[in-house]
Amino acid sequence: MKVLVIGGGAREHALCRSLSLDPDVSALYCAPGNAGIAEVAELRPVDALDGAAVAALAGELGAGLVVVGPEAPLVAGVADAVRAAGIPVFGPSGEAAQLEGSKAFAKDVMAAAGVPTARSYVCTTAEEVDAALDAFGAPYVVKDDGLAAGKGVVVTEDREAAREHAAACDRVVIEEYLDGPEVSLFAITDGVTVLPLQPAQDFKRALDGDQGPNTGGMGAYSPLPWADPKLVDEVLETVLQPTVDELRHRGTPFSGLLYAGLALTGRGTRVIEFNARFGDPETQVVLARLRTPLAGVLLGAANGTLDALPPLNWSDEAAVTVVIASHNYPGTPRTGDPIEGLADVAAEDGPEAYVLHAGTRREGDAVVSAGGRVLSVTATGSDLAQARERAYKSVARIRLDGGQHRTDIAAKAAEGR
Repeated sequence: MKVLVIGGGAREHALCRSLSLDPDVSALYCAPGNAGIAEVAELRPVDALDGAAVAALAGELGAGLVVVGPEAPLVAGVADAVRAAGIPVFGPSGEAAQLEGSKAFAKDVMAAAGVPTARSYVCTTAEEVDAALDAFGAPYVVKDDGLAAGKGVVVTEDREAAREHAAACDRVVIEEYLDGPEVSLFAITDGVTVLPLQPAQDFKRALDGDQGPNTGGMGAYSPLPWADPKLVDEVLETVLQPTVDELRHRGTPFSGLLYAGLALTGRGTRVIEFNARFGDPETQVVLARLRTPLAGVLLGAANGTLDALPPLNWSDEAAVTVVIASHNYPGTPRTGDPIEGLADVAAEDGPEAYVLHAGTRREGDAVVSAGGRVLSVTATGSDLAQARERAYKSVARIRLDGGQHRTDIAAKAAEGR
C-alpha cells in the first residue's frame, strides 16, 4: 500500500516513522513534511488546506490511503475532497471535525449524548462574558470557540485577563474550572466501532512546575501508572462511544481519530475538550508503544472495517517525549537558528531514543528551526524513569541557540507521585 500523510509537524513525523516500519507500506509520501520526515518519507509540496490539490496529489501518487494530520485541513474539509475522489482517507469530514473546530458545537453534541463535561456558557458580548464569569467565579476558564493551535484557552485567577481574552475572540465558551489531573485518550473510529489507544498525559504550560503561558504542549508520557486500570473502559463507555453514536445519528458520522482531553475530578471523569486528530505531543509517546502495524488500523477506520481487526498489541515499555522549542515560544518564535547534535543522538542513543522534527527545514547541509516547537525528543525504557533518563540524555546532545525545554516532563509520575 502507498500512503500519503498530510502535514509537517512532529505528529506527522511520528505517524510517518510508524508507517515506515510497517511491512505493508510499499511507498510513503508526506506533504509538505519537514527536514526530519524527509529521512523516512518522500516529500511533496502541497497546500494542505486545498482539498482539490491534496486529492489530485493522492491520485497522482496512486495512494491507497491518505492520512490527514493537522486540524486546520480537517476543518477545511480536505478529507471530504479525498473521499470524493474515491481514495480511502483517515480523518473526519469537515462537518464532523467541527467537534474540534467549534467548542460550542462540541458542547451541544456532548449534551445530546449525555457525555460528562464542564458546565458552560457560549458568549458573544461583553455582558454575556461578565455574567458567565460571575456565575462560575475564579479560576476563570475562557476558550476561543474556534481553532487556536492549542493556545486559545486561558485559565486564570485574574478577572481582567479573562475578560481581555474573551474580548479578543469573536465567540467564547466560558466554563467551570475542572480540578484533578488531566489525561489524553485517543480513539480510532470508523464511525461505528471505537478502538481506544493507550492514555497519555501532556504538559501544556511553557515552564517547569506548570508555570507560564499555555502552549501546544511541551512534552508527554505514557503509560500513566497512577491512573485507574479501568479508566479506558470507562471513557469508552461514557464518552467515546456515545459521542461517535450521536454524530452518526445526526447524519455526520465521525471517522478518524477522536481525541478526548479529560479531567479526573473529584466528581468523576469530565471532558475538557475534543480534538479531531492525533494530539501533539501525545502521539509521539502513544505510537512509540504501539506494536500493531499502523497502516492496517488506519485503513480499517477509513474503510469501515475496524470491527474485523484483532485487538491492538502494546509494548509494556514506557515512553517520554520532551519538546525543544525556539526562542520566545509561545510568543512570536525566532526561526532560522541552526540545530546541531541530531547526528549524535542517532549515532549514540538509538533505537531507544530518537528525534522527531516539528518546526524544521533544511538549508543546504544544515537543519534550522522553522517554527515555535522545533523538535520532540522521544525515548522508551522499561519504566518511566529509564525512558525519562534516556530522553533527557538525548536532549543534552542537541544545541539550538535560544532553545528552551522543560526539565520536569514525567518527573512526578516516574517518582510515583
